[in-house]
Amino acid sequence: MTDSTPQDTVYEGTCFCGAVQVKVTGEPVTMGYCHCESCQQWSATPVTGYSLWLDDRIEVAAGKEHLRSFNKKGKAERKWCNLCGGHVLCSLPAFGMTDVFPVLLPTFKFVPTAHANYQEKVMSVHDALPKYADISKEAGGSGVILDA
Repeated sequence: MTDSTPQDTVYEGTCFCGAVQVKVTGEPVTMGYCHCESCQQWSATPVTGYSLWLDDRIEVAAGKEHLRSFNKKGKAERKWCNLCGGHVLCSLPAFGMTDVFPVLLPTFKFVPTAHANYQEKVMSVHDALPKYADISKEAGGSGVILDA
């Protein structure tokens, strides 16, 4: 028997009704909180949790026919289940990554490392995490950190 490593760990999750099943392998490039206006409007909340995974680490294992999508500004393709309306993924083609909403993966430990798009915040968050104007350099952003 061999021990699994973070590179081959598989996390599985589903939409709200369970029709769409998602598998991700390994670990995300980054995870944190997004404050962008699009996420605020999409989620109807001032802040959303994200986990960005390389596209080749994500598989829609079942229910692909139930996924619908919308791309408001040409940057993020937001995907949901047409049966329950549950949010599933947000594809970011310019970065080669996809946000798999952390709450969809029950065994995944969400450990936020930053605040993204903090320049668009509608509420301040007082914690020790860096607050990026857009996103970190390692995730493809400018890496500019704002004062809290």
